[in-house]
Amino acid sequence: MVFEDWFNDHFVSAVERYCASKGLPFKVLLVLDNVPGHPPNLSNMHPNVKVVYLPPITTSLIQPMHQRAIANFKAYYLRRTIRSALRAVEGNKELTLKEFWKGYNIAGAVKNIARAWDEIKVTTLNGAWKKLCPQFVNSFEGFEQAHDVETVTRKIVGQSKRLKLDLEAEDVTELLASHGEELSSKDLIELEKQMIEEEEEAPQPKVRALTVKGLSEGFAYLEKCLAAFEGEDPNIASPDSHEEFQGFEATGPVSSPTSSDSQAPADATP
Repeated sequence: MVFEDWFNDHFVSAVERYCASKGLPFKVLLVLDNVPGHPPNLSNMHPNVKVVYLPPITTSLIQPMHQRAIANFKAYYLRRTIRSALRAVEGNKELTLKEFWKGYNIAGAVKNIARAWDEIKVTTLNGAWKKLCPQFVNSFEGFEQAHDVETVTRKIVGQSKRLKLDLEAEDVTELLASHGEELSSKDLIELEKQMIEEEEEAPQPKVRALTVKGLSEGFAYLEKCLAAFEGEDPNIASPDSHEEFQGFEATGPVSSPTSSDSQAPADATP
């Protein structure tokens, strides 16, 4: 599904735009390595795209991406990742390198991958076709930036020292070479064991359980709060006003004197 999405929604449209910008007919040759993971109907997925597969067991010999392109890319990616860790740790003195790695997520990795790939020079991609299609790169004079990996390796070692990592150039070279090897069952078991150990080492928050005493005290405070709010609510009669209202009902209101009542004594006066 991932390959088909890339082929239909990204590769075909990108190549079609490129051909249009160069005034070239939209006829494409897609060269793939010979692995069983590719869709079986790939050759019939687009009429303008012809798919050919490299012979088996020739990856390191003629596959374009293995002609220093991948080696340079992995070195650039490692340098960017170490640089990200260095900036994070130096920017936050309370952050440890281990905590940084735990927070290093897929989004951060994808960003570093994209930026590392942008560092690949056009001469590297051009020279990658030297063994497979030499007629297309006749002007190629060799990988003039083959020393780039060595330069980047020295920078990685320097940055690792600032992170207090005991890395040498040979360690970086071995690390980059190991990325091209498939993980064995033993490696996968060891990796899973390491992940479990890291999870067990992480501090677990204590779970607080509710108690009857605590609930009782909480409800008691809640009742006091409600009583206080009711006492301040102008729409709720206070106990004093309620007693006054009851007295009013028992004795009746004291009527104010009418105009006739107030004039009666005056008429009786001689």
